[in-house]
Amino acid sequence: MTKRRGEKAGWIVGWFGGFIWVFLMSIMWVVMGKGIEGITGLALTGLGAVVVFVSAPWKHPMTPYWKLMLPVYAIFGVSVVWAVWSFGNVWEAGLRWWAIFLLFPLLLPFGTLGKRRWND
Repeated sequence: MTKRRGEKAGWIVGWFGGFIWVFLMSIMWVVMGKGIEGITGLALTGLGAVVVFVSAPWKHPMTPYWKLMLPVYAIFGVSVVWAVWSFGNVWEAGLRWWAIFLLFPLLLPFGTLGKRRWND
């Protein structure tokens, strides 16, 4: 069996790329003197990194991808709530009611990968 390095790199780098905005915002908050927001963001980034490694599909080859993505998506959702809280409220963050529709494409991997497993 091949080592499947490309797929492993895709999982790790892809999810880290998804969380890079949390890290950058955390640094921004620290520099601006908002320590609580910055520290909690850094903690979320660290938690996201741990969850990405713990839920890696090659560590759970018989588990469907959708189950492995749930904890990472949960941390991602908490990160969105953290970002809104960091700005003060929904309006100060620049969000409007229709912005919820922009989150729908995030659900595409559940449909495209869904039941697939690492061993498939």
